[in-house]
Amino acid sequence: MKIFFETLGCPKNQNDTEAAEGILEQAGHTITESAEDADVLILNTCGFIEDAKKESIDRVFELIKFNDESAEDGKKKLLIMSGCLSQRYGEELFEELPEVDIFLGVNDYQRLPQIIAEHKEGVREKHLSLYEKDMDTLTRRIKKEQYTATIKIAEGCNNRCTYCIIPKIRGLYRSVPMKQVIEEAKMLADAGCRELILIAEDTSAYGMDIYGEYRLPMLLHKLCEVDGIEWIRIMYCYEDRISDELIEAMASEEKVCNYIDIPLQHACDKILKAMARPSNKKRIKEVIGKLRTAMPDIHIRTTLITGFPGETEEDFSELYDFCEEMKFERLGVFSYSREEGTAAAEMPGQIDEEIKEERRDAIMRMQMDISLENNRKKIGTVQQVIIESRDSDGTYIGRTRFDAPEIDDQIVVASRRNHRPGDIIEVTVTDAFDYDLVGTERGEKIESAK
Repeated sequence: MKIFFETLGCPKNQNDTEAAEGILEQAGHTITESAEDADVLILNTCGFIEDAKKESIDRVFELIKFNDESAEDGKKKLLIMSGCLSQRYGEELFEELPEVDIFLGVNDYQRLPQIIAEHKEGVREKHLSLYEKDMDTLTRRIKKEQYTATIKIAEGCNNRCTYCIIPKIRGLYRSVPMKQVIEEAKMLADAGCRELILIAEDTSAYGMDIYGEYRLPMLLHKLCEVDGIEWIRIMYCYEDRISDELIEAMASEEKVCNYIDIPLQHACDKILKAMARPSNKKRIKEVIGKLRTAMPDIHIRTTLITGFPGETEEDFSELYDFCEEMKFERLGVFSYSREEGTAAAEMPGQIDEEIKEERRDAIMRMQMDISLENNRKKIGTVQQVIIESRDSDGTYIGRTRFDAPEIDDQIVVASRRNHRPGDIIEVTVTDAFDYDLVGTERGEKIESAK
């Protein structure tokens, strides 16, 4: 069968899709980029916050309409809804969306070939297993010229943040054995991948469950030995487990980008405690200080939540002042989303949407100025840049070592040379804006992508 996948949400969802596509291909199916040509439509959904849930529901309705309109001789395509939203609300959605044939949770992709093969027309199904065996990501489908790829080093989460539903969806923390991670990295490198992005619900907890100690530093050293990989990037790292050993590993390994994603969420100790976060402002500032001392050019990405239940104007002012002082190189802010099934949803002191959004916008306005200030400091410097695409005017679009794909800054590069996506070149920065840079290629390209 020809199978079309569409993925919504975070990089972890995209990783699931690639693994599921590989499983299906091994079973003899064909993955198609065209919904029109497909026999099976699979929508991998996100169910983390309200906006993501709405996007997923809107898209499934669009696919239902498409399926109705494209039916030939009354025969529709098999429509499957998978992922976090399906896992979280599968029972309710099964009743509310009769047009969807199969609801699949996050733990059932391994069985997908069997489920499709045994499906009987007109019979609707639910497969919403809880925390079964994780997928074998060594089967994942690698797209042609895929120069950057995530690598999931763990599944699930042991943290109990009061605003988050993820542990109930994906289960407790399970590290991927280091041998498998290394094998997957080699497989990606052999396919032409040059940038590895380490993901998990909490990358800093890697290894504790199976080795009895945190082994992210050791994993970094091992991954740096993989030929072909040039950049390694760390996402979703909790500040309380950023040890001196981890900082030393980052600083000493050339392939590890001086970049780290630390979702801090807040800086007021009262709110951090209400969120059940494991740290406090003093500890956070100490960790940031250590990172910047060891790697003066490090770019720290963080995400924050405004309007958490009980957040007063004074609490918000403390967060605002903290951001002004820290001058994060990369920052995103979400207004608090009241998610049923979480402890925070039942807390007193729920805040009006308008206030949440005003507070979010205030920090983001300040961050635009901080980002512009940080970017202007790069003018005249030479940056390593990975090429992503070529514009219609002949310029290239790329990213520096300090930017993760799709969420961070880009750089527009003038060059007379011919480059392909994945080429890494040296660029002199000539201009800077709030969230983007402009530059000119300097010297010869470092190396062409495979």
